Amino acid sequence: MAKSNRRRFLQSTAAVSAGYWVAGGVAPKESRSALEEIRFACIGVGGKGSSDSKDAANNGKIVAICDVDDNTIAQRKNDEDFEDAQVFNDYRKLFDKVGKEIDAVTVSTPDHTHAVATAMALRLGKACYTQKPLTRTIWEARKLAELAAASKSATQMGNQGSQEPGLRSAAAKLKSGILGNVKEIHIWTNRPVWPQGIPRPEEQPVPAHLHWDEFIGPVEMRPYNGAYHPFKWRGFWAFGTGALGDMACHTLNVAFAGCELNNPVSVQATTTGHNRETFPASSKINFEFAATKNRPALNMIWYDGGNKVDPAMLEGRQRSDSGLLIIGEKGKMYSPNDYGAECFFTGVEDKEVDFERSPGHFKEFAIAIKTGKPTWSNFANYAGKMTEVILLGNLAVWAAGEAKEPGQQVSSEKLLWDAENLKVKGNDKFDSMIRPQYRAGYDL
Repeated sequence: MAKSNRRRFLQSTAAVSAGYWVAGGVAPKESRSALEEIRFACIGVGGKGSSDSKDAANNGKIVAICDVDDNTIAQRKNDEDFEDAQVFNDYRKLFDKVGKEIDAVTVSTPDHTHAVATAMALRLGKACYTQKPLTRTIWEARKLAELAAASKSATQMGNQGSQEPGLRSAAAKLKSGILGNVKEIHIWTNRPVWPQGIPRPEEQPVPAHLHWDEFIGPVEMRPYNGAYHPFKWRGFWAFGTGALGDMACHTLNVAFAGCELNNPVSVQATTTGHNRETFPASSKINFEFAATKNRPALNMIWYDGGNKVDPAMLEGRQRSDSGLLIIGEKGKMYSPNDYGAECFFTGVEDKEVDFERSPGHFKEFAIAIKTGKPTWSNFANYAGKMTEVILLGNLAVWAAGEAKEPGQQVSSEKLLWDAENLKVKGNDKFDSMIRPQYRAGYDL
């Protein structure tokens, strides 16, 4: 089917998809066949990619799958939804061979390959669903937002808590000014749950089922070690974004939506130190946001690695392992989980507010492909900006550097941030951490 005909076909099924919203999440039976006509390629089908690719299969047809691990591919191919999918280990080859046959892409790879794979999809005009955080570096987040806006493709970042009614209603209440002027935001997590603060591991033989060159992708080549794959890559600067990148796109979500947290003006981190190889064992990061026309200046503090907010600030509620606390002049809002599904207000009279309910996180993406209705966490207007803010915290962690003695706390200088130009004011020594260099054969 020609591209223009494909577009007309998808638009012709938009009414069926929209009916899902009207029916309050109960899709008519005939919608299944229409939604199956969205043709997906899934890049990264293990770990979170397992459920992302299954979501794609439930909303369309899987044309191709790509993964660097042959064992993961074999597991996926056992599922009847993936039996007919073409198989690739290199997403560049996938786009070369089946780029004209697909409508949408899921990217559920380690963080260091998000940007290049997603950019390839957007440049081809494909709808794109990419796991959180959107990218590994700040410049990449800005670039993907620009590409998404230019392509006008449907996009969504994988912070699935965005679908929760509790999160959406709380964001609406915050926007309405229920807490008065917000003064402070505190976010804490039980991460990391993988090794950090460790040296680079020694070389080991590459397993026969693993395509190591494709795993490395756009970053500098290094020898294989089992410490990197399949899960523990998150703690390494080369591949992941640490505790902050892993969880802040979830735990910050309701505050980001409700408190205008674009474009911080400074950031400073205190950590247990790191060796430029892995993230520190723990960190505490302070972000400063300038006043806007709707709120005064405020501070946001991130805690990980055992650091947590003072329980006395929670007004008698038990402190959760991960959570969010927003302090306003009139009262407080506390969310005791990673996804903002429950939010409790104290010191103010809670109230009902109007908000748009989600038909389901991935279902939003499928409907966006059909109708052009943006998802909550679309790249251009939301996910890109959120990712920029979060990764600025990692820039301060990098700046803190190594502790001179075990157990010593080290602090970065306060980095004054020029959000418009993606620069630390008066300091260019961090530019390589803001905008990465890519290995030959990879580009944005």
